Amino acid sequence: MSRTIDFLGQSAPIQELKHLAIQVAQTEATVLITGETGSGKEVLSRFIHANSKRAHRNFIPVNCGAIPAGILESELFGHEKGAFTGALQSRKGYFESADKGTIFLDEIGEMPLETQVKLLRVIETGEYQKVGSSETMYTDTRLIAATNRNLQQAVTEKSFREDLFYRLRSVELHIPPLRERGQDILILAEYFITRFEQQHGLSFEGFTNDASEILLRYSWPGNIRELKNLIESLLILEEGKQITSEILEKHLVQRNRDKGLVHDPERSEKNELNLIYNSLIQLHHEINEIRRLLIQREQNENAERKQPLLLPPPVTEPQPGTAPAHSPTENEQSDTAIMTLEELEKKTIADTLERCRGNKRRTAALLGINERTLYRKIGKYGLGDNDRVQSPGS
Repeated sequence: MSRTIDFLGQSAPIQELKHLAIQVAQTEATVLITGETGSGKEVLSRFIHANSKRAHRNFIPVNCGAIPAGILESELFGHEKGAFTGALQSRKGYFESADKGTIFLDEIGEMPLETQVKLLRVIETGEYQKVGSSETMYTDTRLIAATNRNLQQAVTEKSFREDLFYRLRSVELHIPPLRERGQDILILAEYFITRFEQQHGLSFEGFTNDASEILLRYSWPGNIRELKNLIESLLILEEGKQITSEILEKHLVQRNRDKGLVHDPERSEKNELNLIYNSLIQLHHEINEIRRLLIQREQNENAERKQPLLLPPPVTEPQPGTAPAHSPTENEQSDTAIMTLEELEKKTIADTLERCRGNKRRTAALLGINERTLYRKIGKYGLGDNDRVQSPGS
């Protein structure tokens, strides 16, 4: 049985979007939803499913960007026992589970090209094969896809198939960012307040007028997801008391400082590099300090025995205006060579993955980046199993 799903908003763009979504829901057309991260693409897809003839059937959401490329095909289409190492039994794929219902493929722009070919076949004919099987299976599944990428540009860059792109665009619905629908901000805030009051058993006194003005003026780079997380944090951390402009500004500044929220994707990429670079510098200082303390302890222990030190001295940087004590050898020059930013980033990711024993969720959290970005960088730098990276769940 389907539950009531609504796409909240009273602004003109959202009212028009809801009208189009209800029209599309009555058809079997493939739908492509575009919009920035956190703008509500999955909520809109659920709204379409809930208003369709398939509402009483399964709705299966799949985040293509969060599944490693090597296992995405198996997740979508299933696999037979023994199809690959670790396939101890046959498994249904998402398309089989979603038969007669709807499948929602989020971040479809992250899907590998070889999987795109098989997805196109499913859309065109409903046919697919499990990994490790030659038997052709059939699914009657409604497809809704979403992306925050420019797929037209991805087609030009040959990272997304042109035929699949045009097939997905049978109907395209674009969700405007929250900053362009100011009329909806307080409506959404009130919805999240009510929801979290019930969930956490708190009573919230609301916002002062000047705090509400800040909510309306803020650019919301994280869109609805950012607003939702902020409301929950305010209710819990401020214990339900009334939120003034001073309290709200403190939380907004802290969240932006901690998470580096910026709207421009290029700036976001640079910010991630800066976070990794700063993490590496901090790690370098911490290791150097540990080495210094170990050497000092070893010196004290070996003072009477006069045994040679087992640890090399920490690397120190010459002060401005001073010359090195001697000319460095070729090996010393190699050891102290300045690494490029990409080399620093690769080393930091590899070291952090090793510290977390391959746990990518913990690794992404420590580095201050999201899991999708981490997977992309792992692929970019070739940090596979041979580079100390363990598979999920190991």
